[in-house]
Amino acid sequence: MLENQKIRPASVIGPLGEPLTLESLPPPETRRWVVRRKAEVVAAVQGGLLTFDEACERYSITLEELASWERAVDRSGMQGLRVTRIQHYRDLYERQLKY
Repeated sequence: MLENQKIRPASVIGPLGEPLTLESLPPPETRRWVVRRKAEVVAAVQGGLLTFDEACERYSITLEELASWERAVDRSGMQGLRVTRIQHYRDLYERQLKY
């Protein structure tokens, strides 16, 4: 019976080292996505607090958008989520792959 239940952590460690809970995540009606909010959602998904689908539904974002946030964090940390620097970090990552 326990195998069928989804076990979810009560909290996960956020991008700044603070505990994140479902209540402390950005509100579902968020429309302005700053770096910290994006990183919190990525940390929640990676930590198991939310599934990919739940995060996309909760925040009305696409799977591709959330996956791009996750890739940016994996490649460049929180700085990779800055909209004004996306091309810079993408070029840097591609150069690192060549060598």
